[in-house]
Amino acid sequence: MDVALLFIQMFNGLQLGLLLFLVASGLTLVFGILDFVNLAHGGLYMIGAFICASFTFLTGSFVWAVLLALPVTAIVGIVIERTVIRHLYARDHLDHVLGTFGLILVLDTSTHLIWGPAGVAVPLPAWMDGRLELFDGVVVPTFRLLIIGTGLTIAAGLFWLVNYTRLGMLIRAGASNRTMVSALGIDIQTLFSLVFALGAVLAGLAGMLISPITEASIGMGNEIIITAFVVIIIGGIGSMKGAFIAAIIIGLIDTMGRSFLDDLFKIVMSTEAAETSAPAVSAMLIYILMALILALRPQGLFPPKVR
Repeated sequence: MDVALLFIQMFNGLQLGLLLFLVASGLTLVFGILDFVNLAHGGLYMIGAFICASFTFLTGSFVWAVLLALPVTAIVGIVIERTVIRHLYARDHLDHVLGTFGLILVLDTSTHLIWGPAGVAVPLPAWMDGRLELFDGVVVPTFRLLIIGTGLTIAAGLFWLVNYTRLGMLIRAGASNRTMVSALGIDIQTLFSLVFALGAVLAGLAGMLISPITEASIGMGNEIIITAFVVIIIGGIGSMKGAFIAAIIIGLIDTMGRSFLDDLFKIVMSTEAAETSAPAVSAMLIYILMALILALRPQGLFPPKVR
């Protein structure tokens, strides 16, 4: 096996895992604390990408575009929470699913009306659009290194926020017993709005980071939301640590499976059969892992601590 290729694929898997973590961390906050099934979380990923694209063309700077797009995405999240989501909290999960599925259609159609049907390619500044040779034969794009650095920084920041701040204490308390938190005088509605806005910002940031690679396109969030749900199920609903570790595992499994599974199959079957079956099996690997976790440890690998 080519060591350089193996390293590059591990690098790509780490990048994918950190992008999944940004989406899944917001989703696990909303799901774990608000007890709300938000299928439209991927729509915020898409909205963040399009807002960033617009600011990039307005300012001529991708960095300024991200800095401006983050608070705008938070505002969009708060508006959605107060106008739609808040009215569904007291309903059962089926109503959550139906309501947020309708919200997906609204967000996709609104994006179509504002930005048009075509995707939007986001240009990068020259200093982000280069390549860096880590060692002999291993050359990685500079922007992908930036994505990994940003993902690790956000993960560290969320760890600090959840474990060492008053807001984090309330988030953990809300995840354990939100009725008691409300009884102690905490404005639970404001807390819910802040949590939802934070989830929107994290999802939007992931969309902003991926848009220069794949472009901002309508429906882009509908693809990643399924994988994000797999992440939080494997890691444990409401667990930030679980979301991080599960996202990295899934990113590596998905990338490495698509790259090397056919080589493993060739050991026990013909080349034609291996090349035919490997893509199908690699696409199922993360779902097979999820099924095993649900069978053996249904609470997830790292469920949040509750009394």
